[in-house]
This record gives sequence, C-alpha cells and structure tokens, in this order.
Amino acid sequence: MIRVMVVEDEPVAAEAHRNYVDRTPGFSTAAVALTGAQALDALIRTPANLVLLDMNLPDTHGIELCRRIRGAGIDVDVLAVTSARELTTVRAAAAHGVVGYLLKPFAYPALRDRLTAYARYRDRLVAGGDATGQADIDRVLGTVRPTGPASLPKGMGRETLDAVVAALRRADGLSATETGDLIGASRITARRYLEYLADAGLVDRVPRYGGTGRPEHEYRWH
Repeated sequence: MIRVMVVEDEPVAAEAHRNYVDRTPGFSTAAVALTGAQALDALIRTPANLVLLDMNLPDTHGIELCRRIRGAGIDVDVLAVTSARELTTVRAAAAHGVVGYLLKPFAYPALRDRLTAYARYRDRLVAGGDATGQADIDRVLGTVRPTGPASLPKGMGRETLDAVVAALRRADGLSATETGDLIGASRITARRYLEYLADAGLVDRVPRYGGTGRPEHEYRWH
C-alpha cells in the first residue's frame, strides 16, 4: 500500500483529494495537512511515500517546503497538485525532484492516472537490477510523468475551463452571465464550469443581491 500525505490549505479541495487517493487501488491517505508547518511535522511522525503538494500554502511556498523536507532528511516523493501556473514555479519544482505537476482544476481520472503511473514507477525501482540501456532509463523516468491531457467531466473542454479560470483571476467576482459574456459562451455553459471550480474548492460561491428577481451567485477566485 502506497501511503499519501495531502497538503492543501482549502478544506474542500483537501477532502476531495483525500477521497480521490482512498478510492484508487493500492493507495491510502496517511495524513492531511493544511499548512506547510503541519505537513513537515506530520511527515516527521507519520511515514508516507508520496506527498500531494499545493504550492500556495498560507505559511510558506511549496518549493520552500520541499527544501525543508529534504533538509530534514525525509525520504518521500512529491507530486505537485496546484493552481500555480508560473513557469518559474514549474522549473523550481523540477529542480527539487518533484515527480509530477498536475494543474488544478482536475477530475478524479486525472489524479488516478498520475497515481497509477507513480505506482508503476515505484514497482520498477523496487524490482532493482540494472537498466538495459538508455531506452530503459527513459521508460522508467517517463512512467511517472504521463504527458496526456488531464481528464475532465464529459462535455467539458480544457480550453473553455482555462478561459473561465483566466476571467475569474482577472476579476473581483463574476456571475455566470458575466462569465459567459467574457468567454463567449452561454450562461448555462459558464455556470457548469463555475460550479465545477466551486466544487473543487478553487472558487468561493456567494449570493449576489440587488435588482429584481432571484439573487445570482457570484464566483470569486481564491
């Protein structure tokens, strides 16, 4: 059984990731930490094989937490699971030995695929022996970093999702109607993507009052 620590400061997202881990055969959640300090303390006390790490933590950056983990001599692999899109962060993650980088938001199949790829990677290393050549080494290293697109619920597209995320990140808050107008989609389509992001714990969903009729929901990026 591969033991996983979830490090995520948003409780809704942390619970979703814990559920994703526990429903994947061969994996179980060892602990959940909401801050970098909690994560480091838990890793010292609780054995884990893999950390699912959000880069944007309230008390430290994920890269700094990686440094502290290595400095403490803790032997654990790290899979970044984050909304941080800065290429400098991606580069720093690679430099610190992060075995993969999964961009939020994502559905269960995307994380499942990364976890099962990691399990194959561990099995290959545990088997020991020597590589037969460069191609064998490339296969082992490539196993843990699948290059296919992250899965989304049926009927949802990555380009539209990225457009919704970009619109939210530029605004203080948007309704489904406003989001649809910005991305060139219907209110119903925009609302589906916004609800997906809210369920993933990436946006706040609050009532917006004013005017006549039923109040709209406003969505705000964390």
